[in-house]
Amino acid sequence: MPRRIVDLSVALEADIASDPPPMLPKIDYFDHGQTAGQMAGFFPGLSVDQLPNGEGWAVEQLSVSTHNGTHLDAPWHFASTMDGGKRAITIDEVPLEWCFNPGVKLDFCEFEDGYVVSPADVEAELARIGHDLKPLDIVLVNTSASAAYGAPDYLTRGCGMGREATLWLLERGVRVTGTDAWSWDAPFLHTARRFAETGDPSIIWEGHRASLEIGYCHIEKLANLDQLPADGFTVSCFPFKIKAASAGFTRAVAIFEDAD
Repeated sequence: MPRRIVDLSVALEADIASDPPPMLPKIDYFDHGQTAGQMAGFFPGLSVDQLPNGEGWAVEQLSVSTHNGTHLDAPWHFASTMDGGKRAITIDEVPLEWCFNPGVKLDFCEFEDGYVVSPADVEAELARIGHDLKPLDIVLVNTSASAAYGAPDYLTRGCGMGREATLWLLERGVRVTGTDAWSWDAPFLHTARRFAETGDPSIIWEGHRASLEIGYCHIEKLANLDQLPADGFTVSCFPFKIKAASAGFTRAVAIFEDAD
């Protein structure tokens, strides 16, 4: 059968509103003319005009967080422990078996920005799409956030997954989830308003903190979830291997084995 691949990743890009200002990536681009002298310097006696078209190499210098762009968060990002007290694993310790599995898309675009998804919402959506959740299914949450990626209001957009909804998934064997929003949780602006009203600190990062009970990973800043059906595809989200890190960049894709 022919294979079709849908890109679920955003490009790592500077100078757009993809993260809070202190966390924004910086990319310095050096073109072939700028690096010609650098290349020639490796070969004593070589002059720049001896290089084809007088060109060196194109190269980029990055100043980034492991949480810029589309990335996979490790349990270590959420807390120092997981699974009820065990040391949380870092991104280089995440089982690769978690990162290549059947995908299921939950469409929560109708929820307002800042809404906190409940287990009942998850059950209702699974019933609507007729999907029986299986262990290691990769659950992707489609929100209204991706349409605003790079825009000034991106960080305020989309619903978030609550602690109980996250645990509901984890208790059924899910170990990787994903969202097109900046965070798995509701945007901080909305959570801050709720905290000001209630004074309840348990609502802060509640979906992330579910890992304290059952360790898991999630992908943030996904793209093109609107192009996916509810199921019938495989998700690949292997993370870049960074020693002892809390996250790793991933070129997340959905793979379809289409019939002839």
